[in-house]
This record gives sequence, C-alpha cells and structure tokens, in this order.
Amino acid sequence: MEKQKTSAKQIMINYGLLLGLVSIVISVANYAFGNIYKPHWIVTVIGFIIPVVFIVMGIKKVKEQNNGYLKLGEAIKTSLGIVLISAIIFLIYFILFTNFIEPEFYARSLEFKKQIMLDTYPNMSDEQLENAMKMQEKFSNNMVTSAFIIIFNLVYGLIVGLIGGLIMKKTKEEVTSI
Repeated sequence: MEKQKTSAKQIMINYGLLLGLVSIVISVANYAFGNIYKPHWIVTVIGFIIPVVFIVMGIKKVKEQNNGYLKLGEAIKTSLGIVLISAIIFLIYFILFTNFIEPEFYARSLEFKKQIMLDTYPNMSDEQLENAMKMQEKFSNNMVTSAFIIIFNLVYGLIVGLIGGLIMKKTKEEVTSI
C-alpha cells in the first residue's frame, strides 16, 4: 500500500492547530499560576521558542514531501500559514477568556500597567500618568489586541520562515549546477 503524501496546506493546518493548542495551554498554565499580567521570563522565552520549533518542523515536512527540495517561497508560505492558523485558534480562546473567564482582564491589566509606570517613573506627574493611561485604554480592547496578535504572529512567522527557508532551501537548479 502506497503512503499518501500530505499537502502543504494540510501541513500548515496540522502544525498551526498544534501550535495554537500549545499556546492556549501555556496561557492557561500562566493564568492558573496567577501570572497572567506579568508572565515569568521563562514563559516569555518559551513563547518565542515553541513557534520556531513548530514552524521549522512544518517547513521540514514540506521539504520531505517535495523529495528533499524546498524553495524559499514555500518555506515562507508554510511558516505564514502555520502562524496564521495558530493565531486564529489562540484568538478564539483569548476572546472567550476576556469575555467569560476573566471579564475584568483589561481593567486589571490597566491597573497593573499603571502600577508599573508609577514604580518605574516615581516622579511622573498626575497629568503625565493620566495621559499615559488614556493611551493604554485605547489599546485595551479585543479589536486592537486581535489585530496586534495577528500582525505580530505574521511578522514573527515571516522572519522565522525566511531564516528557516534560507537554511533549508534546496532547489533542483542548485543540485544540477553542482
């Protein structure tokens, strides 16, 4: 029985779903440990490393499906597909989280940011603090957060896909010219 090839689209979906689920698990663990507003630095580092692992695995799988050949564009497309699907999955969770699990998320987040500003800049005037908080409030809603999550993930995916693609790139033209 012949082994059926997985399409690049299916690889993006599979790795995107897995990355999205892992991101949710990390977020839930962070919440359970009471670190939702200020994650431990290890969580931040892990949050940057895990997507790289899933993206590289996805790109490698696409390369395997193409008999060891990989174009840079395929690597970038795969990377962007994985992070976009992951971001959408995480956004669904995040919107549910901020609306039902922790409806005071944005208000508490603003209070936490206010305290950080006061600790960091103890000489800040009341007017400066008020202006800074008004600016923070503008960015404290699901629409802005959703846009930020999507854009950040796409930029991060582009960078990782570009680097991974440059490292793993191998075209038929390169093989025949050697």
